[in-house]
Amino acid sequence: MEYMYAALLLHKLGEAISEENLKKVISATGKPIDEAKVKVLVESLRDVDIDKELEQATVTSVAPAAGGEEKVEEKKEEKEEKASEAAEGLSSLFG
Repeated sequence: MEYMYAALLLHKLGEAISEENLKKVISATGKPIDEAKVKVLVESLRDVDIDKELEQATVTSVAPAAGGEEKVEEKKEEKEEKASEAAEGLSSLFG
């Protein structure tokens, strides 16, 4: 995961995501460098538009939150219905 964070940091700073730059970032953390991970990550990100991928990830993560609001509203309606049913039951006792 550190390697991905390093790549995102380099991207954010406008630096090239290269083996050399990734190694610098990882070594700055004091962690040992895994050459294979560096090479695989650089190769995997070669033709990826990181801005576009981040935008899609943001849109995807927002969508489930909208569905959660509907569930909250449904629960509120159920509580209101139960409260009105309870009030009707009590009024029949005294009515």
